[in-house]
Amino acid sequence: MTNIKDLARMAGVSVTTVSRVLNNHPYVSEQKKVAVLRAIEESNYHKNINAVHLSKGKTQLIGVVLPYTDHSYFGQLLKGIAKQALEHNYKLVLFQTDYIESRELEALYMLKHKQIDSLIICSRTSNWSIIEEHLVYGTITLCENMINKKVSTTFVNHYEVFFDALEYLYSKGHSKIGYTIGRKSGTNSQNRERAYRDFHKKYNLPYNSYYIMDECLYFEDGEKVVKQLNDMDTPPTALLITSDQVAAGVVTCCQKHNISIPDQLSIIGFDNEPIAKMMNITSIEIPLEEMGKNLFLQAINDQVSNKEISVKLIQRKTV
Repeated sequence: MTNIKDLARMAGVSVTTVSRVLNNHPYVSEQKKVAVLRAIEESNYHKNINAVHLSKGKTQLIGVVLPYTDHSYFGQLLKGIAKQALEHNYKLVLFQTDYIESRELEALYMLKHKQIDSLIICSRTSNWSIIEEHLVYGTITLCENMINKKVSTTFVNHYEVFFDALEYLYSKGHSKIGYTIGRKSGTNSQNRERAYRDFHKKYNLPYNSYYIMDECLYFEDGEKVVKQLNDMDTPPTALLITSDQVAAGVVTCCQKHNISIPDQLSIIGFDNEPIAKMMNITSIEIPLEEMGKNLFLQAINDQVSNKEISVKLIQRKTV
């Protein structure tokens, strides 16, 4: 494989002159420039991009860790990240983990070995201690409330949002309220459960653990939710559903089972996706694309920062 020294020999110039031509340096005579370009063409020379990256200390690659690529929540986050990557001349390296820790560790390994410049983790599965030990190798940004840690974050205050939504349903006459989530182990899910418990304490309401339904991610999971409701002796009269896709699935199944919405069951979804608008589902609007944009900007900035994203309740026909 031809290298810079070979090009210099072929063109009859110095290695420095070849380097200047390759990097479009203005101070090279036309005669020498032509000789170098002829040598490049004759040898079919290509830059060693890895060497270029090594010399610059940058790869122009940003890693993005997300559990699923086919889930609308993460799709919208990725859309915001990708738009900024294009604008700032970066490329993205995607790591789909399915919440398998070893796959997340692969991304952290690439950060450690300078194969990517920084890492955006949209939903993590590793313990904080593992994330913390990798902060010395490059910028890591998280999509969760970690403002007491030395890491950049863009987040929604899920405790506050969840508590407010519960109080809204309570003001509408509901005291038996359940909710659905994707998984119970995540930081955001733990904050929601804490809000749920505190809400029940505040209003001295009985806490029913079976009102919490997990592994609800997609439209078709709505059928599973309605089946669980039908199997309960005293089902909840309202549900907070942390995905508009699942909320739409629940509404569709309720129609099949002659469950009147909102008379027998009130529903609040999350994210305010187009499907919520089309089906008139009350939803918590979370600007996911904006969150993705900010996560990227934090990823290319060495300064630690935290940004809380505001949300709002969009009232429609399901409450």
